[in-house]
Amino acid sequence: MMAAKRYTIAFLIDGLSMGGAERLMVPILKHLSRDDFEPRVCVFQTKEGNPMAESIQALGVPVDSLEINRLRDISALPRLTRYLKENNVKLVHTQLEFANILGNIAAKFMRLPSVCTVHVLPPEEVKLKTKFHQRAEWTSLRMFCDRIISVSEEARTYHLDIAGFWPEKITTIYNGIDLMEFRKSGRADRNAIRQELGIPENANLMTTVAVLRQPKGIEFMIRALPAVLAADPLAYYLVVGSGPHHDVLIEEVAKVGVKDRVIFAGLRKDVPDLLAASDLFVLPTLTEALPTVLAEAMAVGLPIVASAVGGVPEMVTDGANGRLVSPGVPVELSDACIDLLSSPEKRKSMGSRGLEIVDEKFSIDRQVGQMRELYLDLLSRHE
Repeated sequence: MMAAKRYTIAFLIDGLSMGGAERLMVPILKHLSRDDFEPRVCVFQTKEGNPMAESIQALGVPVDSLEINRLRDISALPRLTRYLKENNVKLVHTQLEFANILGNIAAKFMRLPSVCTVHVLPPEEVKLKTKFHQRAEWTSLRMFCDRIISVSEEARTYHLDIAGFWPEKITTIYNGIDLMEFRKSGRADRNAIRQELGIPENANLMTTVAVLRQPKGIEFMIRALPAVLAADPLAYYLVVGSGPHHDVLIEEVAKVGVKDRVIFAGLRKDVPDLLAASDLFVLPTLTEALPTVLAEAMAVGLPIVASAVGGVPEMVTDGANGRLVSPGVPVELSDACIDLLSSPEKRKSMGSRGLEIVDEKFSIDRQVGQMRELYLDLLSRHE
């Protein structure tokens, strides 16, 4: 479908920290057609200093802030509707809790088409306040949002069953990545990164990139390390990211006795180089809708060891481009890691298959192409 003019799209999001949804904003905005759309981002809160705002602004995309820190803020909806009107917004795309609730209500009030991306599979056991917000979010999406994008088929099925979305209202569009960004990293970067982190060039390096939260299950990989080190005494484990679970993981490392083989790198902007310096990517997560970081790891040719939860099996086929394990079971993690670390030929074969899969299913061009068609269809219906 061809656009006759450029439409202003407001991307509403709770914050711009280093989480998965926030990081995905950059490649989407970079590749979104400027012939059809003029994007701008509106952030509701400041989280960890909103580090992704700088990367978005570097693309020439405005980043505005409304500072909506409570759903009960009675000024939130008037300020948001005024923002949409003043910027001549023609379509709203929301992501994360506050934006999904308030953004779709405001869009409906302004008679604008709205799209939401649901990125997560919520845990079954949640606090009362969280459950209230969850119900409010689902109600807002059912009543006011025109189309919902699910990032995996598993997440789509979940929301059809639990949230009560209508099948024709929710569609699956896989998250995509900028493949060239991850393929620029080479052997020189690998050696430089290892030297910086104090990792020997001949060591086998396992890496996890994640926000350090309890559902990521990193403590189970730490508990698996003694068995891995018994089989491969030169192995190292690199954890990239920050979050509220950081101190707990530090304590777990000390408790297990693997302090000299676990490196916490903190927040990094050179994730492609860190992945290129690795031999195996590990994601011991307990729940996940569609972890884009697996596509990033595949884009540099890494084999995967990951929990068979959520949308992960839509990315990793056991025995083809990696190994799938049960969530929260250290012995399965250690067995899978030992299997792949002991076989360079198997790692190379799985890495090659991973490159094919990410090309077929998880490129940013594929994702933004599908989003363009969705946007233009909604705009034409509303006009």
